[in-house]
Amino acid sequence: MKSLTRFTKALFFLFLFFFIVFPFIPLVLSSVSYGWQWPHVLPESFSLRAWEYVLFGSSDAFRAIGMSLWIALIVTAVNVVLAVPAANALVRHQIKGKWLVEAILFAPIVIPPFVAVMGIHLTFLRLGLTETILGVVLAHISPTLPYVVRAVIISYNTLSTDWEDQARMLGAGAFSRFYHVVLPHLLPGIAAGASLSILISLSQYLITFIIGSGQVVTVPILLFPFISGGDPAIASAYSLVFAAMAIAALLGLDFALKSYYRNKKTVAVKTVEE
Repeated sequence: MKSLTRFTKALFFLFLFFFIVFPFIPLVLSSVSYGWQWPHVLPESFSLRAWEYVLFGSSDAFRAIGMSLWIALIVTAVNVVLAVPAANALVRHQIKGKWLVEAILFAPIVIPPFVAVMGIHLTFLRLGLTETILGVVLAHISPTLPYVVRAVIISYNTLSTDWEDQARMLGAGAFSRFYHVVLPHLLPGIAAGASLSILISLSQYLITFIIGSGQVVTVPILLFPFISGGDPAIASAYSLVFAAMAIAALLGLDFALKSYYRNKKTVAVKTVEE
């Protein structure tokens, strides 16, 4: 039995290495290479010029990282505020034309981004929202909101109204019922939807490029020109920066969620002791 467990763990770590760690190895080598050409397995020479350009040159990488994270966090916060009442209405209330509401909410998942962003761009031109952070944030809500709504709907489907009825009988108000009963149950779904929202918002190039018109610079805006025909070493460096940024954002979200549950557990233990 122990040998089988060890074999399973070995397979698991091997899987993690080949599908998570291994793809980063060529990026790391490419980012420090100079003249890496086919069919050489390893770079012929090494250089840190790509990292010097990204981190210390005139690429505005740190400003783009801050802008990307700022937009992603605002978009995610707005999505959560919109998704919770929307999911509550779709799950717990009989709405006429519910299928139409769901079709509109989830349409951005299946509609090509280029089609949607052109309509958004024409509207934002009239409203003066192009070339602004607000316009980019509003445009990012379209492809990210459906994922948050779907995740919260799944959480609501597993939440019985009996718990809220018991809290109501004990004298809890609407806000207390939501904060102490509903929210803790929804948090895993909110965290899952928020994770997808952050990743999708961070990776948006077309929407940011068209709505921002080059004035709102995020990491994908800096990255794509080098991928499409620029310097492969700099493209690899930007790719690693983008991956690190996304991982850091998800780890921060995970830390915040664990801190919330840890504080709730501490408060519950103190209440029982008293």
